Amino acid sequence: MEKDHVALAITGMTCAHCVAAVRKALAAVPGVMEVEVTLSPPRAVVSCDLSRTTVEMLTKATGEEGYPSSPTTE
Repeated sequence: MEKDHVALAITGMTCAHCVAAVRKALAAVPGVMEVEVTLSPPRAVVSCDLSRTTVEMLTKATGEEGYPSSPTTE
């Protein structure tokens, strides 16, 4: 299975706890294989199977955790 990569710009992260919360929320989405979250710049790069995961599912997961996100270029 080939991995797809989705980059998300994330708002509201201010500390390592925020990064961990976003990483955990994204990792729980079905089809997600790897998650890399950085505070500076505030973004996540998600390796996933887009036949099982949608960008909407990823942005919903971060939003429900309190960190709105939107797709961005890497």
